[in-house]
Parts: sequence; C-alpha cells; structure tokens
Amino acid sequence: MNNSDMMEKEEIFSKVLRAGRRTYFFDVRATKAGDYYLTITESKKFTNDDGSYHYKKHKIYLYKEDFSEFNNILQEMTDYIIDEKGDEVISERHQKDFKKEYDSDETADVNESNTDSQSSGSFTDIDFDDI
Repeated sequence: MNNSDMMEKEEIFSKVLRAGRRTYFFDVRATKAGDYYLTITESKKFTNDDGSYHYKKHKIYLYKEDFSEFNNILQEMTDYIIDEKGDEVISERHQKDFKKEYDSDETADVNESNTDSQSSGSFTDIDFDDI
C-alpha cells in the first residue's frame, strides 16, 4: 500500500456511538489532496442460530461542500420527529429491559386465524412441497 493510500484510510478524528445492537462510527478522514471529509458507518450485530455472530455495515461519505445542507436537513428532520412524537422512545424493542412475552390467549387467537386462513384456500397459502 503506498503512502497516499494510507493517508486516505487514516482516521484523523473519530467518535463512536453505541446504541444497542447498532454502533455508529463518525470518522474524519483525509482525501488524497489532503482535505478532510466525514464517514458515518452504521454497524449492526446479528447473531446466528449457532451462537456465532456477524456484522452488517452501511457507510456514507460526507464532503465539506455538503455539510451545511446536510446539517440543515438533519436538524429539520429530527426536530420534526421530536415535535410530532416527542423524545420518548415508543418501540418496546429499543428498551434496554425489553423481553418479548406471549399471552396464551393471543397465541390461541393467532393459531385460530391461521387455521381459518388455511381452510379458506386463499391464493396466498403456499405449500412448499409443491415448489
């Protein structure tokens, strides 16, 4: 790897935000010309059935010429969400002590509705033996 490739990959300044299964990395990097840009990486941990895990990553590159408009839109969107829904987290899945519990009555209702839909022979019923 030559010196300019190393400079492009070098992180000048970094911050990490851990948020449950997601981690956000904010990295200032340098272009080949020596200017700075920002990368934002979302890394999400997935656990396999065997207990092993892997990460999926999504990255955006943000250059100085876009900072102002990006920041304006981000602020507008976050303000809108807080104004409309408040800052309390509504989804139980995002609560640290979330445990999925099934009510036996709800499970019975679901099973009954599945039985009803199977007997109706709707076109969305799929029998994988036919494939």
